[in-house]
Amino acid sequence: MTNAFDPIDLGGTRLANRIAMAPMTRGRAYGPGTSPTPAMETYYAQRASAGLMVTEGVQPSVVGQGYPDTPGLHSQEQVAAWRKVTDAVHREGGVIFAQLMHTGRIGHPSLLPDGLVPVGPSPVAAQGQVFTKEGPKDFVVPRELSEEEIRRTIADFAAAARNAIAAGFDGVEIHGANGYLIHQFLAPNANHRTDAWGGSVEHRVRFAAEVAAAVAEAIGGERVGFRVSPGNPYNDIAEDDVAEVYEALLARLAPLGLAYLHMIEGPDRELTHRLRKQWPAAFVLNPLTYPRPTGPDALGLIADGTADMVSFGALFLANPDLPARLAADGPFNSPDPATFYGGDERGYTDYPALTAGA
Repeated sequence: MTNAFDPIDLGGTRLANRIAMAPMTRGRAYGPGTSPTPAMETYYAQRASAGLMVTEGVQPSVVGQGYPDTPGLHSQEQVAAWRKVTDAVHREGGVIFAQLMHTGRIGHPSLLPDGLVPVGPSPVAAQGQVFTKEGPKDFVVPRELSEEEIRRTIADFAAAARNAIAAGFDGVEIHGANGYLIHQFLAPNANHRTDAWGGSVEHRVRFAAEVAAAVAEAIGGERVGFRVSPGNPYNDIAEDDVAEVYEALLARLAPLGLAYLHMIEGPDRELTHRLRKQWPAAFVLNPLTYPRPTGPDALGLIADGTADMVSFGALFLANPDLPARLAADGPFNSPDPATFYGGDERGYTDYPALTAGA
């Protein structure tokens, strides 16, 4: 029987175990031009015992930024800074993918330079607020992307993927979940287009599929993962044809030879099984455990074949040596939500690892 501590081949990259660190926004890219800092080198190196680490969301373009102090991969300054992070992880024997995240309509003009405003598939504002350095602000009506701008945005994802490889990453994960730009194209309440990028299921999955194809062509499909969150209402997303949309999307992604699919699970475990069966490569699952964080019991999803790997978010944030703690059945540090976003080393690099005899 396969267990979480068995190795796995991920698109030709051998992983030491099947425990992944999920991407988590931390908001500490205080370097020049939203580039990583030495603290980020420490943070990721501390967690290098994960079979796979996926970074916090990294914007592929300036206008793709939706939160304060999130890092980019669209300048040479950022590439050079990320190289120090990946070198630190590789020295510890880790494997690290950069998550490419364009937030689309989720953001605010105050977070963007030069008079830029958030963009989206349609000029439909999300309900809710975003945190800025001046405090919470209502989401604004995004500027609708033109056909030419859609093509340029796809090219931005591919360029960021090439930058990721130049920065030493082992691959990239495309963020198609949680109400950000790719998810906005998938969702009919955010995508009101009547052209070839909206309307029918076939047209709504097109942007996601073409981003994946461009990134796979740029760096090789074996170095690309794709994240989805079927039916997730986060960031004011409403999907009423979930199974049809995601089965159509996977049908478009499967021929690209991607390394893995990373699914944030909703309440429909049957859909999880259906998509797992449809997907031809590694299936990484962030299981539904709300309101508690994903815990040790989730490892059973690997043993029973529901997933090939399981990703952990808050538990990995608070336990830099999580695989060792899972193997020992604890103890586990508790995450401090007050320090999740922004701040200094507190709640970031100061969570203790297990010590001898603990």
